[in-house]
Amino acid sequence: MLRERGATVIDADRIARDVVAPGTEGLAAVAQAFGEEFVVHGHLDRDAMARLVFAEPEARKKLNAIIHPLIAAESARRIAAAFELEGDPIFYDAALLVENDAWHHFAGLVVVACSRENQIARLAARDGLDRAGAEQRLAAQLPLSEKVAVADHGIWNDDDLA
Repeated sequence: MLRERGATVIDADRIARDVVAPGTEGLAAVAQAFGEEFVVHGHLDRDAMARLVFAEPEARKKLNAIIHPLIAAESARRIAAAFELEGDPIFYDAALLVENDAWHHFAGLVVVACSRENQIARLAARDGLDRAGAEQRLAAQLPLSEKVAVADHGIWNDDDLA
């Protein structure tokens, strides 16, 4: 919806995928750290990696130590390129801004929030997870209440689009 209104949206989740794309230093570093069994036909086996890192906090820390600096560098590059265009507002869409204490680097923080039940249902539907899997992934993030507490703006998103 922001793009439709002329904003530039830089998606950290897309960047997270790009930094471990086939042939990247990110994928090579992940394979070296975790083993070649996490690379299938030249691509990161995201499902296998997710099962590992959401079950083992130390594995998640290890993965984050590899990919977060790559994501930050690529995000900075894309944000700088967007500033070159001038005029359009720029939004950085990232789930872990508060957890990584990166929200201070931006002019404002908008948190989109919904009930815990909706979070679980939406995550399970999006990623094909059962309830336990969705809860496990949410447990790896700060509670929404902590994110809302530092937000400049909040959008409550419990209803449908209309």
